[in-house]
Amino acid sequence: MMKKLAGMFIIMIGVLFISNTAAFAEEAITQQLLGAVSSLQVGMDTVWVLFTAFLVFFMNLGFGMLEAGLCRAKNTVNILAKNFIVFAISSAAFWVIGWGFMFGDGNPFVGLQGLFFASGADNSPAIGDAYTGVYSAIGWTGVPLWAKFFFQLVFAGTAATIVSGAVAERIKFISFIVFSFFLVGIMYPITGHWIWGGGFLASLGMWDFAGSTVVHSVGGWAALAGVLVLGARLGKYRPDGSVNPIFGHSMSLATLGGLVLWFGWFGFNPGSTMGVGDGSAIAHIAVTTNTAAAMAILSSTIVSWLIQKKPDLSMIINGALAGLVAITAPCAFVSVGSSAVIGLIAGVLVVFAVMMFDKLKIDDPVGALSVHLVNGIWGTLAVGLFAVDSITGAATGNGLFFGGGLTLLRAQAIGVVAVGAFTFISALIIWYIIKQGLGMRVSREEELIGLDLGEHGSKAYPDFQGFLTK
Repeated sequence: MMKKLAGMFIIMIGVLFISNTAAFAEEAITQQLLGAVSSLQVGMDTVWVLFTAFLVFFMNLGFGMLEAGLCRAKNTVNILAKNFIVFAISSAAFWVIGWGFMFGDGNPFVGLQGLFFASGADNSPAIGDAYTGVYSAIGWTGVPLWAKFFFQLVFAGTAATIVSGAVAERIKFISFIVFSFFLVGIMYPITGHWIWGGGFLASLGMWDFAGSTVVHSVGGWAALAGVLVLGARLGKYRPDGSVNPIFGHSMSLATLGGLVLWFGWFGFNPGSTMGVGDGSAIAHIAVTTNTAAAMAILSSTIVSWLIQKKPDLSMIINGALAGLVAITAPCAFVSVGSSAVIGLIAGVLVVFAVMMFDKLKIDDPVGALSVHLVNGIWGTLAVGLFAVDSITGAATGNGLFFGGGLTLLRAQAIGVVAVGAFTFISALIIWYIIKQGLGMRVSREEELIGLDLGEHGSKAYPDFQGFLTK
């Protein structure tokens, strides 16, 4: 009997051992599978973030072609050189101090840690871990730190590029370079910290999904300050104050630029999810983005046709860009129907803004102020009017038109005023310092013969001598 009991006991021990071993093996396999899934998710998110960042980088081509086409042939080399070098300047400025000011831990007004990626910054976070460290404001997305940096860098570069078009055809090359460094290194990241870096505007409840204010209005305010200090191009306004139209030399280039920008915006807005976990949100954002652009094209075409008696291609192109700028802040927070209304209004605004700036003798060769400043403001306020709480997951609260009252609209308006005041005043100060130290405007002779020869000693179209000097 004892032998039977001992045998049974040994068998039971063996069964338990085998069962536990199997359980441990199953748990180990499960952990390995979970780790593999996590790594795959991070990898997919990283590819998405970098791909959309590459699309935004590609917008540099769009800005270059648009600005060159809308300006005279004799300044083409200068415009292309500015659009080429501005991203290099932006890369240096944002890496050195801009990123830390914007996303570093600090106070409600500026980030104070992580300059030069120092102070404990971890450049190689573990796969699957959402890096926080001294950049806790950007810890909500689990992609590697350098992917986050590059995605934000291309946005910063866009803000500087906006300035290029508004001051075209009369600014010194070196002055533009110096200003771009200060814009991307200091001004842009400080106001960006207020909204995207966990600053005081975010605490007040302001929302800006992809940068109607953070990127476009900031570039617009900086450009406005530059235009005011710089003055109008020679011959732009007649002695009696009326406008003397100065036509661009290539609407083909301008159209190419506009279409490239439209394409790039599908990186700008959907890419701001910074992950592929919510496919429905990405699709929603893509459709609201496209709808606003399309409706703005239609309204800008109709309004310019009625006023000018002819459909103006430059207004059609800038109408698309106006709609894209306007939907950039609310693209994830509004319905497709609301995005259509936002775009329709943006198209009307851009036409009247162009005429308004001309009446005020504020010379903007490419309409950058009308597109980026005016419609950056409109798009930011549109969040407060049309937002639908959690339509793609973000708890924005409802806008005024959807029963939310004035709470959200008030926060958006405070953000517009705060960012506008800081950026405009700071830009004025920097422009004046540059004017006194380096000079800001090329000589009258250089402006007449063209900045290509005066600033760069070359010509974009050397076979068309007479045309170049007009």
